[in-house]
Amino acid sequence: MASMEVLWGDLLRHRADFDKFHLRSALADDPYRFNRYSIEMEGDLTLDYSRHRISDKTLLLLESLFEQAEVRGRFADMCAGKIINETEHRAVLHTALRGGVDEVSVNGQNVTKDVEEVKQRFLAFASGVRDGTIRSHTDEAFTDVVNVGIGGSDLGPRMVTQALKGWTDGPNAHFVSNVDGAHLGDCLENLNPATTLFLVASKTFTTQETMANARAARNWIVSTLGEDAPGAHFAALSTNADAVQAFGISTERMFEFWDWVGGRYSVWSAIGLPVAIAIGPERFEEFLSGARAMDEHFATAPFRANMPMMMAALSLWYRNIWACGTQAILPYDQRLENFPAFLQQLDMESNGKMVRQNGKPISRPASPVIWGSAGTNGQHAFYQSLHQGADMVPCDFLIAAKPTDASEDQHEMLLANCLAQIEALAFGRSEENVRAQLAAEGMSDDKIDRIAPHRTFAGNRPTSLLLYEQLTPHMLGRLIALYEHKVFAQGVIWGVNSFDQWGVELGKVMANRLLGSIQSGEKGEEDPAVFQRLMSYRAD
Repeated sequence: MASMEVLWGDLLRHRADFDKFHLRSALADDPYRFNRYSIEMEGDLTLDYSRHRISDKTLLLLESLFEQAEVRGRFADMCAGKIINETEHRAVLHTALRGGVDEVSVNGQNVTKDVEEVKQRFLAFASGVRDGTIRSHTDEAFTDVVNVGIGGSDLGPRMVTQALKGWTDGPNAHFVSNVDGAHLGDCLENLNPATTLFLVASKTFTTQETMANARAARNWIVSTLGEDAPGAHFAALSTNADAVQAFGISTERMFEFWDWVGGRYSVWSAIGLPVAIAIGPERFEEFLSGARAMDEHFATAPFRANMPMMMAALSLWYRNIWACGTQAILPYDQRLENFPAFLQQLDMESNGKMVRQNGKPISRPASPVIWGSAGTNGQHAFYQSLHQGADMVPCDFLIAAKPTDASEDQHEMLLANCLAQIEALAFGRSEENVRAQLAAEGMSDDKIDRIAPHRTFAGNRPTSLLLYEQLTPHMLGRLIALYEHKVFAQGVIWGVNSFDQWGVELGKVMANRLLGSIQSGEKGEEDPAVFQRLMSYRAD
């Protein structure tokens, strides 16, 4: 088999095959293109990738790249608990959190057993909060739950709780992450301390932003209900028992997760407690089962029928062969409003690297910039650039065939808008077509000459469509795991460690040092010149 570098060279040369390619012709000339370039899973989830600048030869070359990199073998290593996060010497086992796997051990510890024990504990706690058997300091049922976290301890549960709002029948869920006091203040403004429960999500229970917000929340409870109240109004998602107890939370209300669970992969663990409280343990199990189904699909489906591999391959094709620096995530589902931000962390924190596992620089750029917004709002913001901008931006569209709880008329309008954007990006509108239309409207020739270029759309812009029956807990679990595995496969191809985040750690270290300088008013040796200006503004 050809080496990785030879395959990359073949792909670069293959790009020239598309110099005269246009999706308008490709789709018109091949009535079976959708059948050849789509994947269906479980009869209710389809990936349509027929609107891409690809051919069978493209997929053969990309498949060879995946085989040469041994993507499937690396995934098996991950699921078996092998140390694949080499810079931190850790296993990576978020797949084990989904359950239904054979026994996995890390350093002699039965991970599968530990996962089940903690899950049963936090699901029992969720049930107690939901049915009112776990009550407040004033012996009232909780009406509101505030998750205090940041990064993966916030983005994951926030996104999932919002996405599954149509399935929510528990207390109202709120999320606070920003250390800016306005975030917590705005959240608490209309809440009742006597019926508010806080979940503090920090593995070490030392995360600066999270603990600052947690202390402020504790003061809010104490100021109203007294010094003895916090124990009834707080639970911890952490492993630091001493710090949790010092804060005033019993270890009976501490739910552990492990160092082999990265923050951006942690919603399947106790970090998912706010989700379980919102939708209930049974639906939370359905959420896990969806992810488990995608794990099995990724591990066993052949390349051409494998959704995560195909999505990873297409992203590599555009990032490294077509030099596309960004990728847009465009869910036509308001409940998935936070999905682009969640995927932004998942992808860019995982693969936003310049160094390979072996410590050597990577030979080609890795993670693109991930961004996006829920449709149809984005159509009135940045879609102009998607259609006529100078940069080609590959797009992932997501839409449900059936609404969760919206009106059928509105959902049909949403479907029409989503499909129209995909068609417009692929087909565009030729200048010949524009001129004919303007002439039919009676416009003069000289005016047509001026106007036609502005109404011409090149098209040929690549899109994927993820079409699913309905956004259920099981479906959402599959969608999240789909992107997890996509990011994993890309990381293997690029040779980076997708499971550390030293860039995040650097910012934390520098923030701690600068905090001391700001509090003391004394400039440190490495502080920027703007420090003095900052302090002068504070003095005023």
